[in-house]
Formats: sequence, structure tokens, C-alpha cells
Amino acid sequence: MDPADASIRAVDLSRSFGRHRAIEGVSFAVGRGEVVGFLGPNGAGKSTTVRILTGLLRASSGEAWVEGHSLAREPERVQQLLGYMPENNPLPEDLRVGEFLRYRAALKGLRRRREREQRVGELLVQCDLQRETERKRIGKLSKGYRQRVGLADALLAHPRVVLLDEPTLGLDPHQVLGFRRLVEGLRGSLTLVLSSHVLPEVERLCDRSVILNRGQVVAAGTPAELREQFAAGRTYHLRAEGSPAEIGDRLRRVDPTLCREEDPVEEGGRVHHLRFSSGAEPDLSPRFVEALEAAGAIRLHAIHREEASLEDIFLAATRPSWKERQRPGRAEDHPAGRGGDA
Repeated sequence: MDPADASIRAVDLSRSFGRHRAIEGVSFAVGRGEVVGFLGPNGAGKSTTVRILTGLLRASSGEAWVEGHSLAREPERVQQLLGYMPENNPLPEDLRVGEFLRYRAALKGLRRRREREQRVGELLVQCDLQRETERKRIGKLSKGYRQRVGLADALLAHPRVVLLDEPTLGLDPHQVLGFRRLVEGLRGSLTLVLSSHVLPEVERLCDRSVILNRGQVVAAGTPAELREQFAAGRTYHLRAEGSPAEIGDRLRRVDPTLCREEDPVEEGGRVHHLRFSSGAEPDLSPRFVEALEAAGAIRLHAIHREEASLEDIFLAATRPSWKERQRPGRAEDHPAGRGGDA
């Protein structure tokens, strides 16, 4: 990515806690208007990296830029460009939603009362916090509505970049759906980075993903790029009548790399469910259908091609080697990394 097109650019970011390395040599870029997922297991260094980008934590080495402004040399300017919603967002439970947002708007530089009222009113509607919720004390709100308040707070000062740390943690499916709609409504108007463990949400919402493991970036790219790198090939599910051995033989004539992944499951004494994996990238379904239909003793009911999910890619990318297991100074060994993400 051209540095001029990057909304966020990090180069060789490292952070140590004493002799323990939380992150080491972290480099990545996020384009303007992108929605990017920031992924990694506990202790991978996601929250450390996000806190460095917000200015809450200083990097031991390396540099980062937000909208072309250096975090090290222009921290105040960078903070004006950023919105941030931390994990387990600490909100004052005794304030009402409107009171809190007006107070936060004043702290974030919206000095004129008319300007504050207009902006707060916009976000109450955008985040579906109007009606009686605007008058409720925050401590009386559900987890889902508290997350909406946190997002509204992050958006108050018209940021160009918003960082969301575990935004759907603890939400029920209806609340997750509502939050997803809010994020979709922001797509294209600003740059969004979602740090999350909820892989299906990242897969639905994000244009690209950056995956960390043991304090280092191990993968970055679009879903298609990550599949090509970590989960090349395809898996095919078949329902067919006939000998599983003959079905496999016919399919392997089309693709010699094909292998059966599990024993066939019989249905009703005649129909079998079979699962095959192929090293070939193109969709071979039409050729498989042709090969099976040419066999008189085989009757094909259905064939379905399955692509690797983000979960499959995540597991492949973060599977540690023996050498990584032996690397000293892991982030999770440090007290700051226990019980969460270092």
C-alpha cells in the first residue's frame, strides 16, 4: 500500500515490559475508508498495539502515523483524529446518556453549546439512543445500549479513524445484530479498526484482517488473499447413491490431488454424505458432476463447494511452531497480559 493512501501506518512497533516483549516488529497499514479486523489469541499483542496507536502507551521502538501525522512527534494532533472505544468501556453509571455525551463533547473540543447540542443529537439518532434512553442513567442500560453509548462517545469529535476494542464482547445475538448495523452505517465515511475475538463478526464486517500471534504480525490481507496463503484449495460436500470407493475413484480422475476427509455417512441405506478436499483452486464442481453422471451406477443428489472460513485461516496462521513455543519473554508471561490480551 502506498503510504500516501494509508490512514494508519505502523512500522516495526515494539513494546517491552521489563524483559518481556508484548509486541515485536509489528508493521501494517490500513487504507482510508477501510474496515479492518485486528485478530489474535490472548496474549498476541492486539490491545498493546491499539493502546500505542491511541497514545495511551508509548512504543519502546518503531513508529506509527495516523492520517500522515506522526504519533511520536504530533501526539495531540493524532488524538484529535482518533476515536477510541476500549474493551469493557468504563462509563459513569450515575450520569444520563445525554449528560454524559454533552460533557464528553465539551472535553473533546466542541466549545459552543449549539455545536455540542447538534452533534449529540445527531449521534443519539445514529446510535439509536434517542427516546427514553437519552434520559436514562447509564447504570440502568443494558450491555448493548452501553456499547452504543461508547460508540457515540468515540464518534463525537468527527474522527477520521475509530478503534474499537472487543465491541461485541458480552452482547446477545440481537444486540450484536444492532451493533453490526451501526458499523455498516459508518462504512466508507471513516476508517474503522475492530480488535476482536469474534471471528464471524470480523468475517462479516471487515474488508481485510491483520492477524497477530505472540507479538508479531503473522498474516494480513483480504479474505481471498488469506485463503490463498493459508487455506489453498477447496472442500466439496457430496450426497450421492453408489459405492463411495467408486465415487472417489471417478472424482480423482478429474483431480488427482483429491482425498476423502472422513468416512462416508449413510442415509437411508443408499445415499451417502461424502467430504473431499482438493488442492486445486478453481471450482471443479461442473467437472465432478460430469464425471459422476457418466457412471451409470452412481446417482448424484447434490454437490457443494465450501471455502475456508476466517476461523480456519486464523487457526492455520496462529498455530505456533516448536521454535515459537520455546521463545522466551512471551507476552502472556507478564502480569499485564494475564486475564486478557497483552
